Amino acid sequence: MNYMQVRLTWGSAILFLFPVLLSAQPVGYYQPAFDLAGPALHQALHDIIDQHATYPYTSSQTDVWDILKVTDRDPNNPSQVLLLYCGESVDADQEWNNGKGWSREHVWAKSRGNFGNTEGPGTDVHHLRPADPSINSTRNNRAFDACIACNPVLFNNVATGSFSDGQSWTFEPRNAIKGDIARMIFYMAVRYESSDGIDLALTDSVLGQTDKQPLHGKKATLLAWHQQDPVDSREQYRNDVIEQQFQGNRNPFIDYPELADHLWGARQQESWSPLATSGPPVPVPHVSLHPNPAKSWLRIHLPGAQSAQVLDAMGRVCQSLVLQDGGTVVDIQSLPAGQYHLQFSDGSTHSFTKLP
Repeated sequence: MNYMQVRLTWGSAILFLFPVLLSAQPVGYYQPAFDLAGPALHQALHDIIDQHATYPYTSSQTDVWDILKVTDRDPNNPSQVLLLYCGESVDADQEWNNGKGWSREHVWAKSRGNFGNTEGPGTDVHHLRPADPSINSTRNNRAFDACIACNPVLFNNVATGSFSDGQSWTFEPRNAIKGDIARMIFYMAVRYESSDGIDLALTDSVLGQTDKQPLHGKKATLLAWHQQDPVDSREQYRNDVIEQQFQGNRNPFIDYPELADHLWGARQQESWSPLATSGPPVPVPHVSLHPNPAKSWLRIHLPGAQSAQVLDAMGRVCQSLVLQDGGTVVDIQSLPAGQYHLQFSDGSTHSFTKLP
């Protein structure tokens, strides 16, 4: 992605926009799951995210290596990827390189169900992440849980904040990704059912290393981590990239975190509706962008003065703006083609598409 800086002027305001993927699901994407509870909700979510495009694990065409170089790109250095369990940035092109590069971690351990690297569960990038080969080996197929006899996991002889357990076959990831781990496991437990040839499910048991049952846990710990470490912009970015550029499906627990409580927590008897929850921000009608898509100019109309923020692809603030009451015409002729995202102070989020 070309992060070309572009100047747009209205009055005294100057706006620097960056191409960005929209952090929102397609209109009506989750509609079939509205007002359902229990097994019916689980099945509806499965049907929504089922039948996505699959990619090979390794190929001369687009494969998992290629996709992870996009989904896990270091925003400060696009030629590098970020490693899951340590957070370090490494050369993306080095890949495995006899163990000196990076490896592809199956967050839902591929032996838990014995699906290997087969297209589908073995190559689903919603749960595949770049990892240091040594840390990947240490994690092995351990369940996720708070450690008891904590052995620090090191990267280049520096503690990462992750731990393997010397007493139980478990692994505790660093705090910044505990919720990420939980939501990837939740996704897999809903995405892969018996109709897919493998039925993955959560468990509160800690399975032994050689146990190949299609179970992963620990469920109670993952639910707690899901609450403690909320969804962040990095997860939203990955979710959008995977859906819009590759697989065509989304992780529901990133879009609507409360779904985990409806499926496995205290709200299992309650029907779910995003109208009563805090899902992704919904655009408010009183702000309008015209024309949209646009080629050379864009008119932003809103009543009352407002501030707005421009977000980059990682969800970081690039510029703070003060917008005037009424309409503002913006020259966008020099903008590269793509999608742009504006976040207003009233909580609404609006997007427009720039045509070539």
